[in-house]
Amino acid sequence: MESVRTNITVLLIGAAILMLGQGLLITLLPVRGAMEGLSTTWIGAMGSAYYGGFAIGCLIGPGMIRNVGHIRVFAGFAALTAAAALIFQLAPNPWAWVVTRGFTGLCFAILSMAIESWLNDCSTNKNRGKILSIYIIVGNVVMAGGQLMVNLRDPAGATLFIMCSLLICVSLAPIALTNLQEPSPPPSAKLRIANLYKLSPVGFIGCLVFGVVDGAFWSLGPVFAQERGFSVAGITFFMSAFMLGGTILQWPIGWISDRIDRRIMIVFCCVGTIGTGLTLALSQTHEGTYAFAIACLHGGFMFPLYGLILAHANDYAPQEKLVEISGGLLLVYGLGAVLGPTIVSPLMDRVGEGYLFLAMTVLFGSLALFSVYRIAARPSGTIVSRATFVPAPQGSSQAFYELETDDDEPE
Repeated sequence: MESVRTNITVLLIGAAILMLGQGLLITLLPVRGAMEGLSTTWIGAMGSAYYGGFAIGCLIGPGMIRNVGHIRVFAGFAALTAAAALIFQLAPNPWAWVVTRGFTGLCFAILSMAIESWLNDCSTNKNRGKILSIYIIVGNVVMAGGQLMVNLRDPAGATLFIMCSLLICVSLAPIALTNLQEPSPPPSAKLRIANLYKLSPVGFIGCLVFGVVDGAFWSLGPVFAQERGFSVAGITFFMSAFMLGGTILQWPIGWISDRIDRRIMIVFCCVGTIGTGLTLALSQTHEGTYAFAIACLHGGFMFPLYGLILAHANDYAPQEKLVEISGGLLLVYGLGAVLGPTIVSPLMDRVGEGYLFLAMTVLFGSLALFSVYRIAARPSGTIVSRATFVPAPQGSSQAFYELETDDDEPE
């Protein structure tokens, strides 16, 4: 038992270091891209490439892990990701950046898959909830910390890319040195659109809409702040504020959703993002406490939505189909995330930076209206198994959803 606890700790340390480097790269690239003279459209193309690569990684990752094992896959892709982080500095060319960003998306998907399937193998009914909670909290904290690391050096120099590469390399050490037996490969994500929509229309449309919004937000949020005149420090605090709000409000919103129709909470969160999104878009908000507070509130409404949407879909799914359905919805989310930056970035170039949050407002408004329609059309569907709400990080693979399911054996 002590050995398992030690190995779980080691895996979480490796995941934390990896996500610290990932958080640094997420904010550094748009900031540096703007400094290099890249248009918002090019920066959006990088975001689309990342999520496209991530979706491909979710499809090919299980087979690669099955063929060579978790440790070899993690070691190989950690090395490749670390090298890719340096290419951004060595080849400041828009096409090179788009291709490299797509490759890092593929790598991060497979790296996340290796860690999450390993954590699942270490888990039982008794400790699964605790491990899942710790993993989510650690992920949110270190991702925000990685974004704040942009303040350590001038983004125009090479140092931050080198730091990102070093962090990814160091994350390899805890994983490679663990003595835990390698687990079975993670499941493959299956995309069966007709079945997914029939099972849960709100789940399907919600994942697609949230993907469009989330992809545009993470790719172009730093650009929005930069064009509003925020300093580099202001940009990092602005982006971290969204994560802070999401971390704080995930659990109370989820707790309420366990006791009422989850679609009501989806509508509530959509309405909340509309109010805060319009404030950010139209008020010409400048750097300061007010902007950070609105960002925190916006994140508090926005980030729980993905978990609410998945939980609602899983309420209508049989236990043996939970991982397959969540994996399919992950690919729907990925498709939306590829489209988001591609659609929004050219409009930001033409209309202005405020269009980012105006577009998000329109999309969340559409999801709210569709959810209200579905509540009227199916006031009380047949819930197969109402599970407890679990926050779902968007940067995870389908292996994450195995952590949500119970073992067959009683504890």
